[in-house]
Amino acid sequence: MSTFNVPKREEVSEKNQAIFDNLEKALGFVPNLYATYAHSENALENYLTLSGSKTSLNAKQKEVVNLAVSEVNSCSYCLAAHTAIGKMNGFTDTQILELRGGQASFDSKLNALAGLAKNLTETRGAADNTVVDQFFNEGWTKENLVDTIVLVGDKTISNYLHKTTDVPVDFPAVQPLEVIEA
Repeated sequence: MSTFNVPKREEVSEKNQAIFDNLEKALGFVPNLYATYAHSENALENYLTLSGSKTSLNAKQKEVVNLAVSEVNSCSYCLAAHTAIGKMNGFTDTQILELRGGQASFDSKLNALAGLAKNLTETRGAADNTVVDQFFNEGWTKENLVDTIVLVGDKTISNYLHKTTDVPVDFPAVQPLEVIEA
């Protein structure tokens, strides 16, 4: 397989250089996975538009989905990034481990969301009726369901990009869940 480099600012198009500059201002750095999108003239802009688009899910709820999906897809990059973001959104280390497993014993509504995200990812969108029913029984809406599916797709894109390119993880690494649970 070809090796994918993480492109530097001077190696990307002017349009992507401007995006790099904005990321640098907003985050303090350009995450390696975002930089990898810049191998394409349009992918970085398109992905950031998708991931930053309006949704009925708040930031904390989005991290529930991101963690569950990234665990199912075994994406070390996204698990590391979303563990850090999850902590910034108030989740504890123990809660993050549960969310990675598609559960949230500490909150029944988030438990239904995590279970749906995990199930959608495992079944490639053919969610089990009982999982969907549990989601609705916890007070989620049809809008929330659609937005969750869009977020599963969003995160799957990044999971696949990292799994294919294997660029270095530039967030604190996390252990595989099965090692922690053993």
